[in-house]
Amino acid sequence: MQSTRVQPISATNRIAIVDILRGWAIIGVVIGNYEYFSEAGNKVHRTPDLFSTSLQYFIAYVLASKSWTMLSVLFGYGFAIVMNNVAAKGKNPIIFFCRRMWWLLVLAFINSAFWWGDILKDYAILGFILLLFYKRSAKTSMIAAAVLLLLVPFLAAYIYSLKLYNPEEAKAHFMSLYYSHNWIDIFVMNLKGTYYREILNPGYAIIVHMVMLACMLTGFAAQRIDLFNRLPEFKKQLKVVFFSSLLFAVVANAAVFFTAKAHPDFFTWFKPYFWLSIGTMICILSGICWLHINGKMQRFFNSVQAMGKMTLTNYMMQSILAPFIFLNVGLGIFNTKPFWFYILVALLVFIIQIGLSKWWLSRYQFGPVEWIWRQLSYGKRFPIRKKNDPVSLI
Repeated sequence: MQSTRVQPISATNRIAIVDILRGWAIIGVVIGNYEYFSEAGNKVHRTPDLFSTSLQYFIAYVLASKSWTMLSVLFGYGFAIVMNNVAAKGKNPIIFFCRRMWWLLVLAFINSAFWWGDILKDYAILGFILLLFYKRSAKTSMIAAAVLLLLVPFLAAYIYSLKLYNPEEAKAHFMSLYYSHNWIDIFVMNLKGTYYREILNPGYAIIVHMVMLACMLTGFAAQRIDLFNRLPEFKKQLKVVFFSSLLFAVVANAAVFFTAKAHPDFFTWFKPYFWLSIGTMICILSGICWLHINGKMQRFFNSVQAMGKMTLTNYMMQSILAPFIFLNVGLGIFNTKPFWFYILVALLVFIIQIGLSKWWLSRYQFGPVEWIWRQLSYGKRFPIRKKNDPVSLI
């Protein structure tokens, strides 16, 4: 008789493009996170240079907010797969997923102690909301996503106009610990930073979460039509989406850039920032899918795919490394270097993680944090070593 035990998705059944997209998104995450340290802390005078200025523009228009929105799409896609997998085994998917999100919240708390910009808590909280849609169709999910995105620019402008949040007052609650040499102080600072910068900030707590949820619902709808398994069937549509979103991103960003200099009243009731970010994210996502199905850049994609298979491990590793590199509990670099230095450090960390991910996955089935999370979620032990690994026979 065939076993109906609920099991995590095996490495051989993973969808390559999903891991490639996750791996790509992690590049943007580490760059965005480490970039922050170039600005935080006491003001330091740095002579502007063309290279750093060019990098800042590139990151603002190509990477900023594109990685976490892409990861949100993929989270929604993965949510649908997990729910289908559990339900197919005759288990209660709601109970299972609630347990899974609870343990993600625990991991988020640990990660927040190292980095106050943790995003795992947001995914965990929104995961509970996604449960309201797990039996819905792709059409219903996309309508809900569209409604959320249509509301975002107007609601963002309204919330901003209320002036309910003062970032400088928020910093006063935790930045006094920023230069501490004590790890306990650093943990407290980061946890307080998460609370005051994100949980109490209505712009983040409402608007960012609306955008995340819209992206998750889009990913959920994509899984409903089995998009990533059927990419070759959508080759023409991908091409259209890529060029359409590219045109939108270029024209819209240029229009906002030049219009904003005149400070028109228009932006007091309509703030389209997230529309621009999502347009660019869709362009990048469709472009990567298009290159992948055409067999382009496969060596690079194979490396990025290894990162994507260990997204949670690599994300938390980046957060844990940050205090060691930038704060007084480590090297104490802070914001004393040129802007490009922080991007270089982020890229070096990413390259090292690619090598570590490849080495780890040649011996083990899952990343270490993924393995722990799966066992906690499923309430049982799973072997981590690959069957063909000779060490596992000892």
